[in-house]
Amino acid sequence: MADKGIEVCTIDRQEALSSDVYSMWIKSSSMAERAKPGQFLSLYSNDHSRLMPRPISICETDKENGLLRLVYRVLGTGTEEFSHLKAGETLSIMGPLGNGFPLKEKKAFLIGGGIGIPPMLELAKNLTGEKDIILGYRDETFLEDDLSQYGKVIIATEDGSKGTKGNVIDAIEEQGVTADLIYACGPTPMLRAIKAYAEEHQIECYLSLEERMACGVGACLACVCKSKEVDHHTHVHNKRICKDGPVFLSTEVEL
Repeated sequence: MADKGIEVCTIDRQEALSSDVYSMWIKSSSMAERAKPGQFLSLYSNDHSRLMPRPISICETDKENGLLRLVYRVLGTGTEEFSHLKAGETLSIMGPLGNGFPLKEKKAFLIGGGIGIPPMLELAKNLTGEKDIILGYRDETFLEDDLSQYGKVIIATEDGSKGTKGNVIDAIEEQGVTADLIYACGPTPMLRAIKAYAEEHQIECYLSLEERMACGVGACLACVCKSKEVDHHTHVHNKRICKDGPVFLSTEVEL
């Protein structure tokens, strides 16, 4: 299979983690071997009336057994279809795609919000330095136990059902923790607040942007964000999230 080509992959197993979040392990030795923390896969529907693939972040890899784990939320017909797949069934998948997180050995915050939490697991497994893992949820939590194996987990929930009532910045301030480096993935309002926090405290910060995508390879320009510099491809102040990202240094982008 050519790098970043489409591969027919077999589902190894799948389970529900909450009322609308699912964990799917797929078999692909080639993709598992190449995958880096922060990259994503594009999954094609088996219903050929749905032409565009769905991008889903890589949650973790098992290179020894040739497996990748995807943790995703059911948001529409495509992800609803994926949630019903059983072991032995197949999907056409392209990837791994995107640039991933740069691995640096500094005291780090790993911050995930909602469905931006899953990519923090593979990142946590690959960072050997000191780290605090700050997770933001609306209400139901997931992956908390998995992540706690790799660092101190701090939780914020919007409804106050667990941890700090509020957002991830509220949790950081309540716990009085500090870091020299930030990695974050989640909804844009959360990333905007983290970008401001990093600039205020002069902390190096990498953001993985969430955006609806179409082609997944940078050709269609459906997923762009504003950038400080002029993009050599479009010649405007844009970055293609799927191709140039999804991970950006926070000072590179405007949110």
